[in-house]
Amino acid sequence: MADEQAFDLEKIRELITLMDEHGLSEISLSQGDQSWKLRRGATEAVPMISAAPPQAGGAGGGDDQPDEPTIPTINSPTVGTFYSAPSPDDPPFVKVGQAVSPDSVVCIVEAMKVFNQIQAETAGTIVEVLVEDGDAVEFGQPLFRIQPT
Repeated sequence: MADEQAFDLEKIRELITLMDEHGLSEISLSQGDQSWKLRRGATEAVPMISAAPPQAGGAGGGDDQPDEPTIPTINSPTVGTFYSAPSPDDPPFVKVGQAVSPDSVVCIVEAMKVFNQIQAETAGTIVEVLVEDGDAVEFGQPLFRIQPT
């Protein structure tokens, strides 16, 4: 009976692999008295916007390295759907090569029918758009790369 209640690490790994393959952020399973719930990403975190990539995978990449990881990002402050323009018929808020100020709206992230305008939070030039219009985004996910001015 103790074996039935113990976690099977291999099954958990398989579920994580399936989540990755299918882009799932949550899986809930139950059978009998056993229930599993796996969730990726933040669940209920305080929204924060950072111009620097906090989860870029390592700090201290030298200043002499002009690689993309050293370029700051504009991150999603919430989970939702990314929209590059106010409506499908309108042009995008920003394009690659466009200069922005800290209060420039760069996109909208819609969550539960609430449309959140996302501001650049820093002055600079948009160098890359990292997500597609209509993509689901996670809390803290980089949306744009910006070269500060």
